[in-house]
Amino acid sequence: MTTTPERPVELGMPGRGAFDEHHPPSKELISDCVHCGFCLTTCPTYTLWGEEMDSPRGRIYLMKSGLEGEPMTDSMVQHFDACLGCMACVTACPSGVQYDKLIEATRAQVERNHDRSPGDRALRNAIFALFPYKRRLRALRGPLRLYQRSGLPKVIRRSGLLERLAPKLAVMESLAPPLEKREPIPARTPATGTRRAVVGLLTGCVQGEFFPGVNAATVRVLAAEGCDVIVPQSQGCCGALSVHNGRDDEARRFARRTVEAFESAGVDWVVVNAAGCGSSMKEYADLLADDPAYAERARAFTDKVRDVSEILAELGTVAPRHPLEVTVAYHDACHLAHAQGVRAQPRALLQEIPGLQLREIPEAAICCGSAGIWNVLNPEPARELGDRKAANIVSTGAALLVTANPGCLMQVASSLQRRGADIGMAHTVEVLDASIRGLPTSALGVST
Repeated sequence: MTTTPERPVELGMPGRGAFDEHHPPSKELISDCVHCGFCLTTCPTYTLWGEEMDSPRGRIYLMKSGLEGEPMTDSMVQHFDACLGCMACVTACPSGVQYDKLIEATRAQVERNHDRSPGDRALRNAIFALFPYKRRLRALRGPLRLYQRSGLPKVIRRSGLLERLAPKLAVMESLAPPLEKREPIPARTPATGTRRAVVGLLTGCVQGEFFPGVNAATVRVLAAEGCDVIVPQSQGCCGALSVHNGRDDEARRFARRTVEAFESAGVDWVVVNAAGCGSSMKEYADLLADDPAYAERARAFTDKVRDVSEILAELGTVAPRHPLEVTVAYHDACHLAHAQGVRAQPRALLQEIPGLQLREIPEAAICCGSAGIWNVLNPEPARELGDRKAANIVSTGAALLVTANPGCLMQVASSLQRRGADIGMAHTVEVLDASIRGLPTSALGVST
């Protein structure tokens, strides 16, 4: 009796091993990794645990194994899930490995092909039923604001009861920023003086509902620098959280809606003030590449996307700056510095302010532990990273911490609070706005 020999598994063979045939991690991109190890010192999980499979090159090895026929195991998924997606490895890699594309392709495969535990699945579904939807977040604002003003947060945190009964809910409770009254933003704000550009502003989900002052400051600064600012009323979630967590169909739905909203606004640039949102929107051309109705539109849209610090740096300063006598530590949001390569512009804008002293944070490349929803899904290591970042911030002696992402603001504020550190927190545009308007540093939360 003769048997037909099984066809050998080839690297990247569709439908075999851990991955299906729909955009598995690219074997060509995997082959770019030469296992040099330059990524190790900036990888947060390798820094915490020192485990090879929790490093970028270790995860690339697992991707290669999956393409070669290894099944998708719980252990493999655990290592992929542990990745924060901070992209510090992309900055560090001398070979130019596109780890960002590899991990996002892998996450989509995991979401399609891995059966998560009921608890994990329920938590993720709850998160994605809330955070990408502005109206649902807005409905949460009222009760949350009442809770914050009731004095209950101090009692609950002191008792430790919530941490014992529902640790992940306790993390979300501790991360919630103090909610102030929402500042309404006009659909169109004219430029002050000569119009230099017409820009559309993405208001964001968490940014818009939990940090409305950042959007208001963004509009004022852009208008002061000669921009007509349009806020498309039909915009929704940009899909950043979805694409970073492998929910590709959901991300594409959000991306199409975002493209449509800004197309109809007729703007020169699409301005973003949240690092995670900006990095995802700059990848719409890849996300919608297989959609014949949107591929070209997505490429045109992507060409217009700019972080607010990029557009301000490109335009150059025209609005006078008033002095701010304050020492600032600038924290690089990972999806701004590593994913978008925007590092010099925010620093240059801050250094234009008279009296402001800028200090660099040690271990600047290491993530603060926020990483979208990673800190909710992985509260203990996120706390370790947050405490490490807080210690480094305190070591600068700065009175004000400045960054450009709502997740970072929440994570770092929570970490500094645990240390009892009296350091103000602000977005880059809030500092620029205070200088342009001649506000005191106390308006930025700096103790006097």
